[in-house]
Amino acid sequence: MTVVEFTPNRSAYITAHAWMAAVAMVAGMGILWAVGNPHVWTGAFGGLAAIALRGWYMMSEELAVVWRISDGVLTGPAERRVPLNQIEVVKTMGSYVQVITKGGDKHLIKYQASPAYTASTIEGAR
Repeated sequence: MTVVEFTPNRSAYITAHAWMAAVAMVAGMGILWAVGNPHVWTGAFGGLAAIALRGWYMMSEELAVVWRISDGVLTGPAERRVPLNQIEVVKTMGSYVQVITKGGDKHLIKYQASPAYTASTIEGAR
C-alpha cells in the first residue's frame, strides 16, 4: 500500500497572503478614494493590516492540514473522503489544487509548493 501525502508549503502560504494583501490594499484605497476620503493611504494600511493579522492567526492551522492518497481514497481535513474513482476534474489555481467530484463536491488542497505535481499525482492515482 502506497501512501502519498500533500502538505502545505510555508513559502506558498506567505506568497498567497502577499498577493491577498496587495489586492486588499488597492481595494481599500479605491473605496476611500471613491467616497471622497482625503486620507486614501489609510486604505493601504488597513488592507495590509487585515491580511497580515489573518495570515498570522491562521498560519498554524492552515499549515497543519494534510491530504493523503491511500487505498484508492483521497482523504483530507474534517474527515473528508473522496474515492479516486469519483473525481471528475483536478485543476490548479495559484498554489491551490481544486478537486471536483462527479457529484459536484469541491475540495481545495491549499498552499502547495508545486500545484502541478499535486494535480498530476492525483490524476495518476485515479
